[in-house]
Amino acid sequence: MMTPMRILLPLLTCASLFAQDPPKTWIDPDTGHRVIRLTEEPGSASLYFNQNGYTPDGKKLVYTTPGGISTFDLQTRAVKQIVEGRVGIIEVGHKTQSVFYTKGPAVFVTNIDTLATREIAQLPPRGSVVTVNADETLLAGTYTEAQGPAGNIYASPVRPAQGSDQSAQSHPLDQPPNKGQMMEERLAAHIPMGMFVMNTRTGQVKTIHKSTDWLNHLLFSPTDPTLLMFCHEGPWHKVDRIWTIRTDGSQITKIHTRTMTSEIYGHEFWSADGKTIWYDLQTPRGEDFWLAAYQVDTGERTWYHLQRNEWSIHFNVTRDGKLFCGDGGDPGQVAHAPDGEWIYLFRPELIAERGATKSDVTPGVLHAEKLVNMSKHQYKLEPNVTFSPDSNWVVFRSNMFGPTYVFAVEVAKSRD
Repeated sequence: MMTPMRILLPLLTCASLFAQDPPKTWIDPDTGHRVIRLTEEPGSASLYFNQNGYTPDGKKLVYTTPGGISTFDLQTRAVKQIVEGRVGIIEVGHKTQSVFYTKGPAVFVTNIDTLATREIAQLPPRGSVVTVNADETLLAGTYTEAQGPAGNIYASPVRPAQGSDQSAQSHPLDQPPNKGQMMEERLAAHIPMGMFVMNTRTGQVKTIHKSTDWLNHLLFSPTDPTLLMFCHEGPWHKVDRIWTIRTDGSQITKIHTRTMTSEIYGHEFWSADGKTIWYDLQTPRGEDFWLAAYQVDTGERTWYHLQRNEWSIHFNVTRDGKLFCGDGGDPGQVAHAPDGEWIYLFRPELIAERGATKSDVTPGVLHAEKLVNMSKHQYKLEPNVTFSPDSNWVVFRSNMFGPTYVFAVEVAKSRD
């Protein structure tokens, strides 16, 4: 979808990388891959790595700005604001050209093409909505039954809405400096919570699960409208993180069982066909690194191994499942990688020795290729990589030039 930009965008020299205005395009001198800047607005950002940010027709990328929500046409490069004001984006629908979001205490949906907007319902008290199902009939979210002792930090976590203030040194999506302490305190608080679904036509809310565990990161299957993934949030070594549940509250299923002390797993995401749950796995924490797969229908498991420098905060996969990408990490992340500040492309290879006795896990390895040097990026803002619908580009957000913008790097090496 984005290939025409190869000939529409001028190529700048390496010297222009240090100009005051961020360049529109360049060839990364360390990787040979073309990088382009998709957005013009300082403070603009692509969505969280497992939120759907692309329209069903594959033609537009939806992104946030300090002034609302906009789209970028992947073929024409046209930009259009579709929602104005301080909002919290949920995600783009999988079925229609619609974006779902919260504004104040209410949930809205806007048609990306016509801009027709409809209020769906008011949020429950101390509640948030974070995902929409495959046929766009249900939203899902959580609420807390009592306000926590430290105010909003104990409320149901949501991905931050963007405000109107923006500096070159900070962004509303930056990780808070006290996140570790907050996670420990919130887990220990055992605040009663409810998980609910909301009908997108009637606004009716139905609670499907209650718990004093910290419920977070709800994410509907992209193909099964009744299957919802969620996590038990908290420091990863202290929780059984990944679960699924049906929208009627049945079939609560734990996706991974720890095999050793300090084994951690998380940052889970769906394959495009809804058949696989992928997640970061470390055995144990900070020592050995895998991208793990769980097949929803069969329970089969595959683990792809990575080297320390190749570990990434987030991973993602193309729609056909043939390629993976990662956003790397600085030395302060859990892998403590000395040279991990890269956007990566990964090619998977299964390891199957003839005659080997079959076990519970099929092993593999990810072969890494560096796409973008991220040494100028401050990882307090996580890049959150995704593939474009045609799999030709890896899209990410970065503050490498100061303010946050949305960028894309071409999977194929440049011939220029």
